[in-house]
Amino acid sequence: MEKYIGIDVGGTKCAVIVGEYEDGRLKIISRTAFATDVNEEPCSVIEKFSEIISKEKDFKAIGISCGGPLDSRTGVVLCPPNLPKWIDVPIVEILSSRFNVPVFLQNDANACALTEWKLGAGKGAENMVFLTFGTGFGAGLILDGRLYVGKSDMAGEVGHVRLTEGGPEGYGKKGSAEGYCSGGGIKNIAKLCGLDKTAKELAEAAKNGDEKSAEIYRTSGKYLGRMLAILMDILNPECIVIGSIFARSEDLLRPSMEEEIRKEALSYTAECCSVKPALLGDEIGDYAALITAVYGTQNEV
Repeated sequence: MEKYIGIDVGGTKCAVIVGEYEDGRLKIISRTAFATDVNEEPCSVIEKFSEIISKEKDFKAIGISCGGPLDSRTGVVLCPPNLPKWIDVPIVEILSSRFNVPVFLQNDANACALTEWKLGAGKGAENMVFLTFGTGFGAGLILDGRLYVGKSDMAGEVGHVRLTEGGPEGYGKKGSAEGYCSGGGIKNIAKLCGLDKTAKELAEAAKNGDEKSAEIYRTSGKYLGRMLAILMDILNPECIVIGSIFARSEDLLRPSMEEEIRKEALSYTAECCSVKPALLGDEIGDYAALITAVYGTQNEV
Protein backbone atom coordinates (compact mmCIF):
# COMPACT_ATOMS: atom_id res chain seq x y z
CA MET A 1 0.00 0.00 0.00
CA GLU A 2 1.17 3.55 -0.72
CA LYS A 3 1.19 6.29 1.88
CA TYR A 4 -0.54 9.64 1.35
CA ILE A 5 -0.97 12.80 3.41
CA GLY A 6 -4.26 14.67 3.61
CA ILE A 7 -4.87 18.20 4.91
CA ASP A 8 -8.39 19.29 5.81
CA VAL A 9 -8.57 23.09 6.09
CA GLY A 10 -11.80 24.21 7.73
CA GLY A 11 -13.32 27.22 9.41
CA THR A 12 -13.58 25.52 12.80
CA LYS A 13 -10.81 22.91 12.70
CA CYS A 14 -7.85 21.80 10.63
CA ALA A 15 -6.42 18.30 10.44
CA VAL A 16 -3.49 16.41 8.95
CA ILE A 17 -4.33 12.82 8.09
CA VAL A 18 -1.97 10.00 7.17
CA GLY A 19 -3.39 7.11 5.18
CA GLU A 20 -2.57 4.16 2.97
CA TYR A 21 -4.37 3.40 -0.30
CA GLU A 22 -4.41 0.38 -2.58
CA ASP A 23 -6.95 -0.96 -5.10
CA GLY A 24 -9.88 1.12 -3.87
CA ARG A 25 -9.14 0.56 -0.19
CA LEU A 26 -8.12 3.46 2.05
CA LYS A 27 -6.90 3.03 5.62
CA ILE A 28 -6.39 6.00 7.94
CA ILE A 29 -3.24 5.54 10.02
CA SER A 30 -3.21 8.73 12.06
CA ARG A 31 -4.96 12.08 12.42
CA THR A 32 -3.71 15.26 14.07
CA ALA A 33 -6.25 18.07 14.47
CA PHE A 34 -6.25 21.55 15.93
CA ALA A 35 -8.81 24.33 16.23
CA THR A 36 -8.85 26.98 13.52
CA ASP A 37 -8.04 30.51 14.61
CA VAL A 38 -9.51 32.66 11.85
CA ASN A 39 -7.23 35.52 12.87
CA GLU A 40 -4.06 33.44 12.47
CA GLU A 41 -1.91 34.18 9.44
CA PRO A 42 -1.94 31.44 6.79
CA CYS A 43 1.85 31.09 6.87
CA SER A 44 1.63 30.16 10.56
CA VAL A 45 -1.05 27.55 9.91
CA ILE A 46 0.92 26.07 7.00
CA GLU A 47 3.95 25.86 9.28
CA LYS A 48 1.89 23.77 11.71
CA PHE A 49 0.93 21.47 8.83
CA SER A 50 4.59 21.19 7.86
CA GLU A 51 5.72 20.30 11.37
CA ILE A 52 3.23 17.44 11.50
CA ILE A 53 4.01 16.20 7.98
CA SER A 54 7.78 16.33 8.58
CA LYS A 55 7.43 13.42 11.02
CA GLU A 56 6.32 11.16 8.15
CA LYS A 57 8.52 9.41 5.59
CA ASP A 58 8.03 7.85 2.16
CA PHE A 59 4.66 9.35 1.29
CA LYS A 60 3.66 9.69 -2.34
CA ALA A 61 1.61 12.93 -2.39
CA ILE A 62 -0.28 15.50 -0.34
CA GLY A 63 -3.96 16.33 -0.85
CA ILE A 64 -5.65 19.46 0.49
CA SER A 65 -9.39 19.90 0.95
CA CYS A 66 -10.46 23.49 1.61
CA GLY A 67 -13.52 25.67 1.24
CA GLY A 68 -13.59 27.75 -1.93
CA PRO A 69 -13.22 29.88 -3.84
CA LEU A 70 -9.87 28.48 -4.88
CA ASP A 71 -7.95 27.61 -8.03
CA SER A 72 -7.22 23.90 -8.12
CA ARG A 73 -5.08 24.23 -11.27
CA THR A 74 -2.63 26.76 -9.81
CA GLY A 75 -3.01 25.50 -6.25
CA VAL A 76 -4.01 28.85 -4.76
CA VAL A 77 -6.60 29.41 -2.02
CA LEU A 78 -8.32 32.62 -3.13
CA CYS A 79 -10.69 33.97 -0.47
CA PRO A 80 -12.83 31.48 1.51
CA PRO A 81 -15.48 33.37 3.52
CA ASN A 82 -14.81 31.25 6.62
CA LEU A 83 -11.04 31.93 6.42
CA PRO A 84 -10.81 35.73 6.06
CA LYS A 85 -6.99 35.87 6.21
CA TRP A 86 -6.53 33.28 3.44
CA ILE A 87 -6.33 35.55 0.43
CA ASP A 88 -4.33 34.36 -2.61
CA VAL A 89 -2.37 31.77 -0.62
CA PRO A 90 -0.16 29.55 -2.87
CA ILE A 91 -0.40 26.57 -0.53
CA VAL A 92 0.46 23.96 -3.18
CA GLU A 93 3.68 25.71 -4.20
CA ILE A 94 4.74 26.14 -0.55
CA LEU A 95 4.21 22.51 0.41
CA SER A 96 5.47 20.94 -2.83
CA SER A 97 8.76 22.85 -2.60
CA ARG A 98 9.15 21.94 1.05
CA PHE A 99 8.47 18.22 0.73
CA ASN A 100 9.36 17.58 -2.93
CA VAL A 101 6.21 15.57 -3.65
CA PRO A 102 3.12 16.36 -5.76
CA VAL A 103 0.52 18.43 -3.90
CA PHE A 104 -3.13 18.73 -4.99
CA LEU A 105 -5.85 21.16 -3.92
CA GLN A 106 -9.64 20.78 -4.23
CA ASN A 107 -12.60 22.59 -2.74
CA ASP A 108 -14.34 20.56 -0.08
CA ALA A 109 -17.46 19.71 -2.11
CA ASN A 110 -15.35 18.32 -4.97
CA ALA A 111 -13.13 16.43 -2.56
CA CYS A 112 -16.18 14.87 -0.90
CA ALA A 113 -17.58 13.97 -4.33
CA LEU A 114 -14.36 12.15 -5.15
CA THR A 115 -14.54 10.33 -1.82
CA GLU A 116 -18.12 9.09 -2.16
CA TRP A 117 -17.32 8.13 -5.76
CA LYS A 118 -14.16 6.19 -4.92
CA LEU A 119 -15.17 4.72 -1.55
CA GLY A 120 -18.82 5.36 -0.78
CA ALA A 121 -22.35 5.44 -2.17
CA GLY A 122 -21.28 6.40 -5.70
CA LYS A 123 -18.63 3.73 -6.13
CA GLY A 124 -18.66 2.36 -9.67
CA ALA A 125 -20.73 5.19 -11.16
CA GLU A 126 -19.65 6.84 -14.39
CA ASN A 127 -21.75 9.98 -13.82
CA MET A 128 -22.48 11.08 -10.26
CA VAL A 129 -23.52 14.24 -8.43
CA PHE A 130 -22.59 14.76 -4.77
CA LEU A 131 -24.56 17.33 -2.75
CA THR A 132 -23.36 18.69 0.58
CA PHE A 133 -26.70 19.70 2.25
CA GLY A 134 -25.04 20.91 5.45
CA THR A 135 -23.96 24.41 6.38
CA GLY A 136 -24.36 25.16 2.69
CA PHE A 137 -25.68 23.40 -0.40
CA GLY A 138 -23.08 22.74 -3.08
CA ALA A 139 -22.30 20.01 -5.57
CA GLY A 140 -19.33 18.03 -6.76
CA LEU A 141 -19.69 16.61 -10.26
CA ILE A 142 -18.27 13.36 -11.58
CA LEU A 143 -18.92 13.32 -15.34
CA ASP A 144 -17.76 10.60 -17.72
CA GLY A 145 -15.56 9.12 -15.01
CA ARG A 146 -13.73 12.34 -14.08
CA LEU A 147 -14.16 15.21 -11.67
CA TYR A 148 -15.57 18.25 -13.48
CA VAL A 149 -14.64 21.63 -11.99
CA GLY A 150 -15.42 24.07 -14.82
CA LYS A 151 -13.39 26.94 -16.23
CA SER A 152 -12.86 28.78 -12.93
CA ASP A 153 -13.42 25.99 -10.38
CA MET A 154 -17.00 27.16 -9.84
CA ALA A 155 -18.89 24.21 -11.35
CA GLY A 156 -21.48 22.79 -8.99
CA GLU A 157 -22.60 25.98 -7.23
CA VAL A 158 -26.17 24.70 -7.24
CA GLY A 159 -27.04 26.45 -4.00
CA HIS A 160 -27.15 29.73 -5.94
CA VAL A 161 -29.92 28.52 -8.28
CA ARG A 162 -33.16 30.40 -7.59
CA LEU A 163 -36.10 28.01 -7.21
CA THR A 164 -38.76 30.56 -6.21
CA GLU A 165 -39.10 34.33 -6.42
CA GLY A 166 -39.55 34.66 -2.68
CA GLY A 167 -38.88 32.29 0.16
CA PRO A 168 -35.98 31.83 2.55
CA GLU A 169 -32.59 33.29 1.68
CA GLY A 170 -29.40 31.33 1.13
CA TYR A 171 -26.20 32.12 -0.75
CA GLY A 172 -27.25 35.78 -0.82
CA LYS A 173 -30.40 35.08 -2.85
CA LYS A 174 -34.02 34.71 -1.74
CA GLY A 175 -35.66 31.53 -2.89
CA SER A 176 -32.35 29.85 -3.69
CA ALA A 177 -31.74 26.13 -3.42
CA GLU A 178 -29.47 26.79 -0.44
CA GLY A 179 -32.28 28.82 1.13
CA TYR A 180 -34.37 25.64 1.23
CA CYS A 181 -31.78 22.85 1.39
CA SER A 182 -29.22 23.60 4.11
CA GLY A 183 -29.09 23.83 7.88
CA GLY A 184 -29.59 27.58 7.76
CA GLY A 185 -32.23 27.20 5.07
CA ILE A 186 -34.33 24.81 7.14
CA LYS A 187 -34.01 27.16 10.11
CA ASN A 188 -35.18 30.05 7.92
CA ILE A 189 -38.19 28.04 6.70
CA ALA A 190 -39.03 27.49 10.36
CA LYS A 191 -38.80 31.21 11.09
CA LEU A 192 -41.28 31.90 8.31
CA CYS A 193 -43.57 29.44 10.11
CA GLY A 194 -43.09 31.14 13.48
CA LEU A 195 -40.56 28.69 14.94
CA ASP A 196 -37.05 29.52 16.13
CA LYS A 197 -35.31 26.14 16.03
CA THR A 198 -32.26 24.66 14.39
CA ALA A 199 -32.47 21.98 11.72
CA LYS A 200 -31.36 19.40 14.29
CA GLU A 201 -34.01 20.48 16.81
CA LEU A 202 -36.68 20.42 14.11
CA ALA A 203 -35.67 16.93 13.02
CA GLU A 204 -35.86 15.64 16.57
CA ALA A 205 -39.28 17.24 17.04
CA ALA A 206 -40.53 15.84 13.72
CA LYS A 207 -39.38 12.35 14.62
CA ASN A 208 -41.23 12.69 17.92
CA GLY A 209 -44.48 13.47 16.13
CA ASP A 210 -44.50 17.27 15.86
CA GLU A 211 -46.46 17.93 12.67
CA LYS A 212 -45.29 21.52 12.17
CA SER A 213 -41.65 20.47 12.26
CA ALA A 214 -42.40 17.60 9.90
CA GLU A 215 -44.05 20.01 7.47
CA ILE A 216 -40.93 22.20 7.50
CA TYR A 217 -38.85 19.19 6.47
CA ARG A 218 -41.40 18.28 3.81
CA THR A 219 -41.02 21.80 2.40
CA SER A 220 -37.24 21.40 2.29
CA GLY A 221 -37.66 18.00 0.67
CA LYS A 222 -39.97 19.43 -1.97
CA TYR A 223 -37.43 21.99 -3.12
CA LEU A 224 -34.63 19.46 -2.86
CA GLY A 225 -36.63 17.34 -5.31
CA ARG A 226 -37.07 20.34 -7.60
CA MET A 227 -33.30 20.92 -7.66
CA LEU A 228 -32.60 17.22 -8.21
CA ALA A 229 -35.01 17.18 -11.16
CA ILE A 230 -33.03 20.01 -12.76
CA LEU A 231 -29.77 18.12 -12.22
CA MET A 232 -31.25 14.91 -13.60
CA ASP A 233 -32.56 16.59 -16.74
CA ILE A 234 -29.35 18.53 -17.44
CA LEU A 235 -26.67 16.01 -16.46
CA ASN A 236 -28.48 12.64 -16.71
CA PRO A 237 -26.44 11.04 -13.88
CA GLU A 238 -26.97 7.49 -12.72
CA CYS A 239 -26.50 8.48 -9.10
CA ILE A 240 -26.99 11.51 -6.82
CA VAL A 241 -25.41 11.17 -3.38
CA ILE A 242 -26.45 13.60 -0.64
CA GLY A 243 -24.62 14.13 2.63
CA SER A 244 -25.05 15.63 6.08
CA ILE A 245 -28.68 16.55 6.86
CA PHE A 246 -30.12 14.28 4.16
CA ALA A 247 -28.07 11.33 5.38
CA ARG A 248 -29.29 11.93 8.94
CA SER A 249 -32.94 12.77 8.16
CA GLU A 250 -33.66 10.92 4.93
CA ASP A 251 -37.00 9.67 6.26
CA LEU A 252 -38.25 13.25 6.71
CA LEU A 253 -37.07 14.51 3.30
CA ARG A 254 -37.43 11.64 0.84
CA PRO A 255 -41.23 11.37 0.43
CA SER A 256 -41.76 15.00 -0.64
CA MET A 257 -38.48 14.94 -2.59
CA GLU A 258 -39.59 11.94 -4.64
CA GLU A 259 -43.04 13.43 -5.24
CA GLU A 260 -41.46 16.57 -6.68
CA ILE A 261 -39.06 14.58 -8.85
CA ARG A 262 -42.04 12.71 -10.32
CA LYS A 263 -43.68 16.06 -11.15
CA GLU A 264 -40.64 17.88 -12.51
CA ALA A 265 -38.11 15.49 -14.04
CA LEU A 266 -38.29 13.71 -17.37
CA SER A 267 -39.22 10.12 -16.69
CA TYR A 268 -36.27 8.84 -18.73
CA THR A 269 -33.75 10.76 -16.61
CA ALA A 270 -35.44 10.09 -13.27
CA GLU A 271 -35.83 6.36 -13.84
CA CYS A 272 -32.13 5.75 -14.40
CA CYS A 273 -30.96 7.90 -11.46
CA SER A 274 -30.85 6.65 -7.88
CA VAL A 275 -30.75 9.14 -4.99
CA LYS A 276 -28.69 7.85 -2.07
CA PRO A 277 -27.50 9.12 1.32
CA ALA A 278 -23.74 9.52 1.67
CA LEU A 279 -22.06 6.59 3.39
CA LEU A 280 -18.92 8.04 4.95
CA GLY A 281 -20.53 10.20 7.64
CA ASP A 282 -18.50 12.47 9.88
CA GLU A 283 -15.19 11.03 8.69
CA ILE A 284 -15.72 12.16 5.11
CA GLY A 285 -13.51 15.25 5.56
CA ASP A 286 -10.52 13.08 6.51
CA TYR A 287 -11.06 10.69 3.62
CA ALA A 288 -11.66 13.60 1.23
CA ALA A 289 -8.26 15.15 1.86
CA LEU A 290 -6.53 11.81 1.30
CA ILE A 291 -8.56 10.98 -1.82
CA THR A 292 -7.60 14.38 -3.24
CA ALA A 293 -3.99 13.20 -3.09
CA VAL A 294 -4.80 9.77 -4.52
CA TYR A 295 -6.95 11.10 -7.38
CA GLY A 296 -4.46 13.84 -8.21
CA THR A 297 -1.64 11.32 -8.48
CA GLN A 298 -3.70 8.97 -10.67
CA ASN A 299 -4.70 11.77 -13.03
CA GLU A 300 -1.46 13.72 -13.38
CA VAL A 301 -0.79 14.79 -16.96
